[in-house]
Amino acid sequence: MALIVHKYGGTSMGSTDRIKNVAQRVAKWHDAGHQIVVVPSAMSGETNRLIGLARQISDSPDPRELDMIASTGEQVSVGLLAMALHAIGKEAVSYAGWQVAIKTDSAFTKARIQSIDDAKVRADLDAGKVVIITGFQGVDGFGNIATLGRGGSDTSAVAIAAAMKASECLIYTDVDGVYTTDPRVVSEARRLKTVTFEEMLELASLGSKVLQSRSVEFAGNYRVPVRVLSSLTDPLMPLEEEADSGTLISFEEDSHMEQAVISGIAFNRDEAKITILGVPDKPGVAYHILGPVADANIEVDMIIQNQSVEGKTDFTFTVSRGEYTKALGVLEGIKDEIGAASVIGDAKVSKVSVVGVGMRSHVGVASQMFRTLSEEGINILMISTSEIKISVLIDEKYMELAVRALHKAFDLEKA
Repeated sequence: MALIVHKYGGTSMGSTDRIKNVAQRVAKWHDAGHQIVVVPSAMSGETNRLIGLARQISDSPDPRELDMIASTGEQVSVGLLAMALHAIGKEAVSYAGWQVAIKTDSAFTKARIQSIDDAKVRADLDAGKVVIITGFQGVDGFGNIATLGRGGSDTSAVAIAAAMKASECLIYTDVDGVYTTDPRVVSEARRLKTVTFEEMLELASLGSKVLQSRSVEFAGNYRVPVRVLSSLTDPLMPLEEEADSGTLISFEEDSHMEQAVISGIAFNRDEAKITILGVPDKPGVAYHILGPVADANIEVDMIIQNQSVEGKTDFTFTVSRGEYTKALGVLEGIKDEIGAASVIGDAKVSKVSVVGVGMRSHVGVASQMFRTLSEEGINILMISTSEIKISVLIDEKYMELAVRALHKAFDLEKA
């Protein structure tokens, strides 16, 4: 008998009928003799609705109070799912994150999990119950509810699987696995049967919406086997067939993966570019720029510093669009202090990336990428690289064209 964690996204929990389907699927796995912990998201659109209510009250709602509001969506989901399981004869119990308890730090709206007390959950599992735990949230050292940020239910599920040494964490979503790119942009996109943790971490951090990047990082650090699969299939399909579907996120590269130079194309529309012009080119300038940005809890992505001209340089970095205005305000506040000439920005940019472990053993990926973009008349604004990815920042209006051209250039439609 294996302990398995199921995670269901907002679309999977999007209506009472879909919640009933989830209950049937969970019951099927439980009937097969497995111990099951379920981590559901809020119903589709519910978190946005709750945050929208908060913003009708205040343009800048207090983060602690925002977490109090946003956390209620998942509490509704776990209660409804427990009721659905009761209705088909399954013993089930639901818990909020603070009842388990899932301990976090106090970074409201962006909290990080510090520890999980699984004693209560194990006792319920040993008693034959299905245990349902709210995703996306925990409790800090002062007893405050803290949420993990958007997509945090994935992180909750993987963290619980890691803490309880689960055999596998199954992430059920509205797609049937991880694709070479978003099929809504490229109709020829192909589902990957396996992908390495490294590739999945890059794809998630670069804009792929299938998994949240922190959940992949958790899975890699604690070696939690993760499979992404669809909740929109027949919930009563044979267990063996379902267990072998979707995309398995693997620990090791196998011979098939080594043959693929590029595994996928990721993109992110949620980008904004900020440039500080005419900064004195001296030691510590990067810290004096990015230190205040970090203190404001703003995450920075791509960074580039231009060549010094007459002792001055330009410093450019990207942030999410949601934090663009806030970041501009921080920099305007320190502009005179650091001796910068001005601060400018552009919120109409996108990031496109090619990802693949095969890049380690193949040359020419960058040149092929840049040539493809050049042939389409797409100008590159910034470049960022790692061992297994190359990212470029481009004008937002060219994003889909770039993804389609690169997908074709690297033959990703071919198995």
